[in-house]
Amino acid sequence: MTWRKDSALQDGFLVDLVGGYYDAGDNVKFNFPMAFSTTMLAWSVIEFGKFMGPDLNHALDAIRWATDYFLKATAIPGFVFAQVGDPYADHNCWERPEDMDTPRIAYAVSKEYPGSEVSAEIAAALAASSIVYRKYHVGYSSRLLQRAIMVFDFADRYRGSYNDSLGRWVCPFYCDFGGYQDELVWGAAWLFKATKLPYYLDYINQNIHNLENFGEFGWDSKDAGINVLVSKQLLINSRSNSKPFILNADKFVCAVLPESPSVSVSYSPGGLLFKPGGSNLQHATTFSFLFLVYAGYLKKANKEIDCGGEVFASPRRLRQVARGQVDYILGRNPLNMSYMVGYGPKFPQRIHHRASSLPSMVQHPKHIDCKEGSPYFETQNPNPNLLLGAVVGGPDIKDSFADSRADFVHSEPTTYINAPLVGLLAYFKSHPS
Repeated sequence: MTWRKDSALQDGFLVDLVGGYYDAGDNVKFNFPMAFSTTMLAWSVIEFGKFMGPDLNHALDAIRWATDYFLKATAIPGFVFAQVGDPYADHNCWERPEDMDTPRIAYAVSKEYPGSEVSAEIAAALAASSIVYRKYHVGYSSRLLQRAIMVFDFADRYRGSYNDSLGRWVCPFYCDFGGYQDELVWGAAWLFKATKLPYYLDYINQNIHNLENFGEFGWDSKDAGINVLVSKQLLINSRSNSKPFILNADKFVCAVLPESPSVSVSYSPGGLLFKPGGSNLQHATTFSFLFLVYAGYLKKANKEIDCGGEVFASPRRLRQVARGQVDYILGRNPLNMSYMVGYGPKFPQRIHHRASSLPSMVQHPKHIDCKEGSPYFETQNPNPNLLLGAVVGGPDIKDSFADSRADFVHSEPTTYINAPLVGLLAYFKSHPS
């Protein structure tokens, strides 16, 4: 990506918080969704890295860019940095990352002002990434795992929501609407996978009663992901305490499967999975990822799911549903539009993304300040810089897409839409039929 240059090189001031990712089309580092994106990217490599070929190295680099940052964000005992950047000032500007002159305030949670959800999600990201790097860099893997253990202990010992501790600085941007209990169990699930220590499995079993949203999975709610992740270990090992996790994972499948009598999601006329609230393609990619992963687990266990009404979900059927969503995203839909920038003959041209919509530093070396960027936001011209591979929020329930920069719900790309898609694309590229 030759049109991007360095940005935010002073982040943290007295503590080094340089690095990491902007979550979407703005210039704020929201660590809660960033950590979830990292966890999903690591899970993509764990499950489907063998299908990535030479692109595996790019995935490893992308994970490390995040984990190096999270090591910095958790380096001071008793503190976890949750965010960098004043979101109100940032969202008031349309400005390139290289030109940022809005306050780069670093927001942290602590013993007195806890943030269990963001801390536990960072622990999950570090633990999952430690599994990835175990094969390639043992020392780095060990460092990630030890930090994950420490951060999880902090999240669990000093319980509370960052909604309360950081207030308006994180809400309404990335409020934890579902509570922090799911992140604690999610973090424990990844630590169990990384360490195999009974302590973490006991923790999961003792806290399963806190997981009530079996049909939800995304940066805010981890319930379905926990059930699928834990089910693999228990299905393969035939553990006697596997029943609640497998039952809930099966219920998730039946709640999403289009022909199931208990389906609780909607589908557009063109076949896109749809849930209300936020960028919809995040649901299509995360749910499809879980379907593909669980299909592999079910196949190994020689199992299919009885959804009732003589509807059975086989591993093959789960893969079909996941493949249908990926195909829709890449252009097999009523508009014949790919929702991945740069893929296919027709894709979004006016995505809600500051760096993509403003002229690059090469094209326009002169500083563009906060409000000078407004004409670039308002123009109907296509973005001058292609954010290749980015997937936007996607169409509405009627398969319509306005391709408007102002319509951020549908036109803004996010890291948590893309991260699970990495694993899906790797698998289906290697299994075209």
